[in-house]
Amino acid sequence: MRTLTSLAGNTQKLDGGAMFGNAPRALWSRWLPPDDQHRVPLACRCLLVRESDGRRILLEAGIGAFFAPEMKSRYGVVEAGHVLLESLAAAGCSDADIDVVILSHLHFDHAGGLLAAWDGGPMRLLFPNARFVVGRKQWERARKPHPRDRASYIPELLDLLEASGRLTLTDGDTPDCLPADYRFHLSDGHTPGLLMTELPLAEGPVVYVADLIPGAPWVHVPITMGYDRYPELLTEEKAALLGDLAARHGRLFFTHDPELALARVARDDKGRFHAVAGLARITALAS
Repeated sequence: MRTLTSLAGNTQKLDGGAMFGNAPRALWSRWLPPDDQHRVPLACRCLLVRESDGRRILLEAGIGAFFAPEMKSRYGVVEAGHVLLESLAAAGCSDADIDVVILSHLHFDHAGGLLAAWDGGPMRLLFPNARFVVGRKQWERARKPHPRDRASYIPELLDLLEASGRLTLTDGDTPDCLPADYRFHLSDGHTPGLLMTELPLAEGPVVYVADLIPGAPWVHVPITMGYDRYPELLTEEKAALLGDLAARHGRLFFTHDPELALARVARDDKGRFHAVAGLARITALAS
């Protein structure tokens, strides 16, 4: 049996205009009301998968607590401690018990949780027994970033991942360290080489959609983020994935939605996609 458990990571507050791209404030502020600094609340949610053979697989690591205090304030990280480690402990395991970490991409709000909390010393890689699965194109982008997204990556983390000897790069195929029925959807709209993991379950597939669809408001196809490198491409990729999942009774796992972890894809009478039957968290969702 395969079981899925959502895990909270550190939360953030980021500028609402950046998170909703060219959508007007009058629209997006109804979905996520901003604070007095125009920031909206965001989760950095991860997914723990327990396989029947005993393997523990973690989808993403969130932002973590690696930032020094000044940078922590700049990027709106709320909690002082490493929340993902606390969530793992509450789920009955530690970072040392994780066999594989799948990273949709290497932006710091998705991969920073691989690092120990800031203590003034050198960065230190956690998850000592895990293999780290990353898209090859994303790895190449992270190693040679564009000036526009250079600040999204952590060079020291990349060095630590490479030095670990446990980095696995994929062009979309399923590596041997994962169950054979795992499937990847590839996307380039947010960042080149983004991996979205599909997990088959009896009630329909679950896809960790990462920053292709950060949360329920972004299910609406025209809504993109200011952080997306290729917004027009992203809308096309999003429409194709949502159409596929709607036809297969699929569900979306959201990393950044502050309220919902999981929702089913549906279409209204005008053909527009939206999220329904949302769950705030999942505990031992079984296949």
